[in-house]
Amino acid sequence: MGKARSAPDAMIALCTLALLTIGLVMVYSASAVLSFHEHGDYFYYLKRQLLFAVLGVIAMFVTMNTDYWIWKKYAKVGLIVCLVLLVAVLIPGIGVIRGGARSWLGIGSFGIQPSEFMKLGMIVFLSKLLSEQQSKITLFTKGLVPPLALMGLAFGLIMLQPDLGTGAVLVGASLLIIYIAGARLLHLSYLGMVGAAGLVGLIIAAPYRLKRITAFLDPWQDPLGAGYQAIQSLYAIGPGGLVGLGLGMSRQKYSYLPEPQTDFIFSIIAEELGFIGGALVLILFMLLVWRGMRTAITAPDTFGSLLATGIVGMIGVQVIINIGVVIGMFPVTGITLPLISAGGSSLTLILASIGVLLNISRYSR
Repeated sequence: MGKARSAPDAMIALCTLALLTIGLVMVYSASAVLSFHEHGDYFYYLKRQLLFAVLGVIAMFVTMNTDYWIWKKYAKVGLIVCLVLLVAVLIPGIGVIRGGARSWLGIGSFGIQPSEFMKLGMIVFLSKLLSEQQSKITLFTKGLVPPLALMGLAFGLIMLQPDLGTGAVLVGASLLIIYIAGARLLHLSYLGMVGAAGLVGLIIAAPYRLKRITAFLDPWQDPLGAGYQAIQSLYAIGPGGLVGLGLGMSRQKYSYLPEPQTDFIFSIIAEELGFIGGALVLILFMLLVWRGMRTAITAPDTFGSLLATGIVGMIGVQVIINIGVVIGMFPVTGITLPLISAGGSSLTLILASIGVLLNISRYSR
């Protein structure tokens, strides 16, 4: 593989740490009132975020200093473990229901989300599979169908929880890897039409999803029901103006905006720090994605290139969906903002994934 560079990509590391720091500050600001109301402790959610941030940074340091091609060796085992966990979480008595979805394994307030680990497990396995069988990817049956079938299986298990947001991120990152590996655009277009039809079926099959779609089109039709979150998010963003109301001065976090420290934390950023604060966060994400894609382009082998692409795709798609929901461009899906939102499994996994990306950058040509 050649000699590693003396240091990983500094821009990726700096953007990651900057976003993580902003996240810690904003999690406290967004959750202090809720923390005291629910737990009698203004710092409850901040303490949890700090714990998982420390665990995540340790994981990032470990993966940053672990040669990335070792993940190729364990890709199959990792995928199988993730699939087993996705099945286990659906079993009553084992899986824990939170926020209306059976997505968690754990005890009490601590747990893991197997769907989060499946995102990385799928990225690693598809990178291995397509780097070894790249010559077949232009063939529909032998090349394209196997990775799509694996992706579909994982997506189906995640949808049984149900968790459309995480499923969408997994599909987005997987399709990006498949496309970059050389899949024919015509084949993907046909499958896209089939997928769109399937999505319509999923929406029709679950009344709450149909309500979210109608609320997305006109949230004021049901301002106290399906459109409530979207309206309260816009009420937070609007008053923020150019410079915001000031750090800690949000009004919407006073039990108006649901989940201000997780799914809708960008609303609080826009309210307290204004357009300038929101733009800064977006610029940091864009720099992270840019340097990540540069790492993918200059990686020394196909596996490293596809792995970096998948990690960047996972982060980028999740950012687009989260902020799209917050500003009213997408229906509410329930997905966190990477590195910023309060979260356990998601924060730790993102930081560990960025560590892998940093390791790949050490071998860039």
